Amino acid sequence: MTSPHPSSTPQQDVRTIGLIGLAHGTSHFHHMLLAPLFPVFIRDFGLNYAQLGLLVSVFFVISGVGQALAGFVVDRIGARPVLLAALGCFVAASLAALNAQGYAGLMLASALAGLGNAPFHPADFTILNKRVSLPRLGHAFSVHGISGNLGWAAAPPFMLGITALSGHWRWAYAAAAALTLGVLLVLIWQRQAIDDHHNTSPHTQPHLKQPPKEHALAFLRLPSVWLCFSFFFWTTSALAAIQSFASPALQQLYGLPDSITAFVVTGYMLFGAAGMVAGGFLVNRAERLERIIAAAMSLAAALLLLTAMGVLPGLLAALVTALAGLGTGLAGPSRDMLIKRAAPPGATGRVYGMVYSGLDLGFAVAAPVFGAMMDHGHPQGVFAGSAVVLVLGIVSATLVGQGLASRRLAQAQA
Repeated sequence: MTSPHPSSTPQQDVRTIGLIGLAHGTSHFHHMLLAPLFPVFIRDFGLNYAQLGLLVSVFFVISGVGQALAGFVVDRIGARPVLLAALGCFVAASLAALNAQGYAGLMLASALAGLGNAPFHPADFTILNKRVSLPRLGHAFSVHGISGNLGWAAAPPFMLGITALSGHWRWAYAAAAALTLGVLLVLIWQRQAIDDHHNTSPHTQPHLKQPPKEHALAFLRLPSVWLCFSFFFWTTSALAAIQSFASPALQQLYGLPDSITAFVVTGYMLFGAAGMVAGGFLVNRAERLERIIAAAMSLAAALLLLTAMGVLPGLLAALVTALAGLGTGLAGPSRDMLIKRAAPPGATGRVYGMVYSGLDLGFAVAAPVFGAMMDHGHPQGVFAGSAVVLVLGIVSATLVGQGLASRRLAQAQA
């Protein structure tokens, strides 16, 4: 993998990290572009929840398939133009929702948002890995994760707040389009800070040995790539369960009112953001990153299992569920650094694209599975099932770490 530019200064790193964080937060905002206004669409367009659920599925299917393919585009033409084009897709998605006259218009908005979301992880991580100096790379991954959580948290109050203030939901989409256009213009203005080609020329780094040319799909032979993919699938399945069903599951298990359970997911995200801040410091101090991931996610799994047992007082159960986000947040920067180490030289975009498509697949598959548990009267399955898939994620991360350790040992002995 290309090393960061030797002349990177703290100020340059901070600028790059901030811009990528802004872009990543915008992408997560658009995960929630339609969902906060689902009740309005039922009222105005006569839709049902099955139709609205299909809008979510379309987003993640397009994003997942596109993410795996986008990595090849990023490696070929560079991350910056792909990132700017993705933000343009988000503007188009908001405009499509603004002008929607029914289900077809909403479907178009969902498809455009999914297309825009597809390139973000391969583009973001390619830029961060190439531009940010190694001592600050862990913090870059931390900020990247935090910005995503903040984007998720910001969308519902933004969309619902603009709708309430203006008196009509279409103004919310006009505001979303204007906001995203503003982000796009900022990135164009500061485009030099997200240029991922600035350090790849042999003239700027003549001391680096260029990796031999390989087939574009050669990285798919690496077990570590598929283990990282599975890691994202399992951990995102847990996130999807908590995001979608933690609130009603706590109501059924503990009899809590929705005025309390509605804040559990927000608390989970905020604890996750705090964990990512701490994880950004840990990642630069550990050689065996899988051990940090295992410890942090074991904590999260244990807390979720405790909630599933139904033995806690109601308010404490809500707090424990939210606190589980701290464990998954702590693991975030180490997870992203582990993928960096697993990626072969010259395949950064492809590896991140393929690995992060596991995230989209996890969202697409987990929602109906955990929804079925709720339909069949097993709310405890939301928390117990989340704990189980987190443990499976630990297994995947551990196998990746062991493979990397074996590879380092073999290189040292060669």
